[in-house]
Amino acid sequence: MNYDPIKKDLGVVFNQRPFLRKLFYRLLDLLLLRSWHVHRELKAWKKLNPKALILDAGSGFGQYSYYLASTNSNFTIDAVDVKEEQIADCNRFFGKVGLNNAVFRFGDLTQPIALNKYDLVLCVDVMEHILEDVTVFKNFNQAMRPGAMLLISTPSDQGGSDVHEDTGESFIGEHVRDGYNVNEMADKLKQAGFEKMEILYSYGAPGKIAWRLSMKYPMLMLNASKLFFVILPVYYILTYPISYLLNWLDTNSKHKTGTGLIVKAWKS
Repeated sequence: MNYDPIKKDLGVVFNQRPFLRKLFYRLLDLLLLRSWHVHRELKAWKKLNPKALILDAGSGFGQYSYYLASTNSNFTIDAVDVKEEQIADCNRFFGKVGLNNAVFRFGDLTQPIALNKYDLVLCVDVMEHILEDVTVFKNFNQAMRPGAMLLISTPSDQGGSDVHEDTGESFIGEHVRDGYNVNEMADKLKQAGFEKMEILYSYGAPGKIAWRLSMKYPMLMLNASKLFFVILPVYYILTYPISYLLNWLDTNSKHKTGTGLIVKAWKS
C-alpha cells in the first residue's frame, strides 16, 4: 500500500491552522510506537546535550524537528528531505509558530552532507527507502563531530514491512527493502566507519498488536474509502486505551526479536 495519497489528505486537514498542525504532531506522538521509542532515546540524549547542532535526515512532516526545536531553544536543527512541497510546508508552519531554530531544505542523503558538523543525526523511517545505505551511513559519519550520536529507527527483517510469505509483497509499497538484520546493520555501520553502536529490537509482541490497531487497520480503511475519515475518531476512542498500554509495554521492555530496530552509533 502507498501511504502518499493518505498523507496528502491528512495534510489538507491539519495544515489549515497552526493549532491543528500541533494537534497532528501530538497525535503522531501518541499513536506511532516508533515515536515513543525515538522520544525515549532523545530524552536521554538531551540530558547530556543542553546545546547542539542536529541533522534531521529525512524530516518528513517535521514532527521530530518540532519536538527538538520546541523543547530546547539552544538546539539548531537542519532538517532535510527530498520532497519540495513538504519542505516548503514545514518552513511555513515553523515560521508561523516562531520556531526559528529549525530550517528545512532539500537534501539528498546519498550525496556528501557536511564535515564534522553535527552533534546528533536523527534518521527515522528513512533507510528502508534508500538502496545506497552504506553510502548514506558514510555521509552521516563524515557529517558528525567526534562523540556525536546517530539515531536510526527502521524496520527489521522480522516482518518490519509486514511482508506476507504468500505474495512476498510489503504492506508499505514505498520500501526498497523489507527490513534490516541486526548483523547486517552492524556490518554496514562498521563499513561506514562506526565502531561503537547499540542495536535494539522494537515492535516486540505488544508493539505488533499496537501497530495493527493504531496504524495498519485505519490505513487499510482509509485506503479503501475516504468516508472512513468520519468514523476514525470513534475508532480511536474505542481502541486507543489498548494501544496506549501496548505502546508503553513495548517501549519499556527488552525484546529478543521485533519488527523494528532502534539503532544508536557514535563517531569515534
